[in-house]
Amino acid sequence: MPTTPARARKWIESGKAIKRWSDCGQFYVQLTVEPSGRATQDIVIGIDPGKKYSGIGVQSALFTLYTAHLVLPFQTVRDRMDARRLMRRGRRGRRINRKVAFTQRAHRQRRFANRRRGKLAPSIRANRQLELRIVSELCKLYPVTEIRYEYVYADVDLTSGRKKARSGKGFSAVMVGQKWMLKQLEQFAPIIIAIEGYQTASTRKHLGLTKNKADKSKAEFATHAVDGVAIAASYFVEYRKYHRVGEDGADWFGSVRVTKAPFFVIRRPPVSRRQLHLMVPAIGGLRRRYGGTTTRHGVRKGDLVKAEMSRRVCVGWVSGDTQRQISVSDANWKRLGQFTAAKVSLIARSNGLVVMRGAQASPTGVSFA
Repeated sequence: MPTTPARARKWIESGKAIKRWSDCGQFYVQLTVEPSGRATQDIVIGIDPGKKYSGIGVQSALFTLYTAHLVLPFQTVRDRMDARRLMRRGRRGRRINRKVAFTQRAHRQRRFANRRRGKLAPSIRANRQLELRIVSELCKLYPVTEIRYEYVYADVDLTSGRKKARSGKGFSAVMVGQKWMLKQLEQFAPIIIAIEGYQTASTRKHLGLTKNKADKSKAEFATHAVDGVAIAASYFVEYRKYHRVGEDGADWFGSVRVTKAPFFVIRRPPVSRRQLHLMVPAIGGLRRRYGGTTTRHGVRKGDLVKAEMSRRVCVGWVSGDTQRQISVSDANWKRLGQFTAAKVSLIARSNGLVVMRGAQASPTGVSFA
């Protein structure tokens, strides 16, 4: 269970615990002695999934423990899949000799039926896998009682707002991704609950949380992480009907306390994969070097490093290299500069995530540094 910073410092100074950081940016201490007790409280993870951004909140009855804003790789994966399809069509066009009869061309039979129902789109799979990665890290730190996931019905009539009747023809890729996600979450917590959007909105309003609906691309607590906290808090408070003698009605039951919490912005490092083929074949058949994670200087793309240049010290992630220099970028993958390889020192190896600590999130939507 979480503890106070003062008690954690005493444990570290006395040798009872050692410092640790998780892949999702959370600082914690690992005990080296037997704990005084093993009693735990209910801790719930709330996930607000989206197309380009997602919000995550970890909540107990008395404290908000963790919040995160995930920048999803949806558009990047779609663009790369389109480029891959164009390169594949170009290779087939160059390989097939159209001057011969169709039966004698270099066609091959299909290896498998790729039109099977329920196929998960690569872009949606990448989104859900990033959320699963963060959930798996959080479940290593907290004794998670339940995971609550906002479920969106994609088959809705826009005029009436009612769910459409399924005719059996076609399907929604969003719905397929959500069902796959709920199945995957079962390995991390004993109970998985799907929450609808109206429940999230009503809980957020009851708790007095404000949401930024003007620009949802902003990496702040009020855009998406606030919904993650509201979804998690719905475990502790509930709006339900009641019946008394001579009276019927509905009201909120339960209590929860939303407090300031660490806030992180997380994304995947946008590193290009090594290309085995180019869009246009190179002259002489020699391909130029492109993509991959390896460099010529002992570090990998996505590694966290410290770089120095003319009394300027930068901390960032490796994003590229040249014959003598290493490119270092910030959390938004904007290049900070190209530094001499000898003046770049490794801080941490790449874990497939770029984590930036933001301002602490408060329940009123105001940021505290």
